[in-house]
Amino acid sequence: MSAPTAARPVDAEQTGRRVEEVLDRLAGSDPAAATAAEELVRSLMDFYGSGLARVLHLVSAEQGDALAALLGDELVASLLVLHDLHPEDRDTRIARALDSVREHALDIVDFDEKSGVLTLRAREAGGCGCGSGAAAGEAARAALACFAPEVTAVEVRTAPAGPALLQIGTGPASTGTR
Repeated sequence: MSAPTAARPVDAEQTGRRVEEVLDRLAGSDPAAATAAEELVRSLMDFYGSGLARVLHLVSAEQGDALAALLGDELVASLLVLHDLHPEDRDTRIARALDSVREHALDIVDFDEKSGVLTLRAREAGGCGCGSGAAAGEAARAALACFAPEVTAVEVRTAPAGPALLQIGTGPASTGTR
C-alpha cells in the first residue's frame, strides 16, 4: 500500500467509515479480536495525534503561511479536529468550511449545540438558475465533515427574494429655459 500524496488524497470521511466497518466486522466474529483491534486503533490514534501536535507546535512557532496552508487543507484540518488539536474554535472552522463553498452564498442562521444541527440561509440567486438549496446543503455538509464534525446535520433555508429593483432612466432633456 503506497502512501497518499497530494495527487492522490485520502478522503477522511470515507476512511473513518471504512475503519468503523472493519471494527464492526471484527466485533461480529470474535470479541477478543474486536477488543484487540480497538486497542490497536486507540494506540495508533495516540501516536499520530502526538506527532500532529508536534508538527502543529513547530509550524505555529513560525506563524507563517505554512500554518494557514495546514489549517486550510481538508485532510490536515480533519486530523487536527479528530485529535482535538485544531487551534481554531468551532465557529471559525464552520466559517472556513462555508467559505470553501462560497459559490452557494450561504449565511449562518443558527447552530444547535445539543443536536449538532447547523441552520443556513441560501441567498436566492438572481434568476439565473444557479445552484439550489439541495446542492448548497450537500456542498456545505461535505466541507463541514472535514472542518467541523460537530455539525451532524445541515438545514438550508432559502432567503426570500428581495424587492424588485426599479430601473431609473435619465431625466427629461433640459430645454435651457427657466
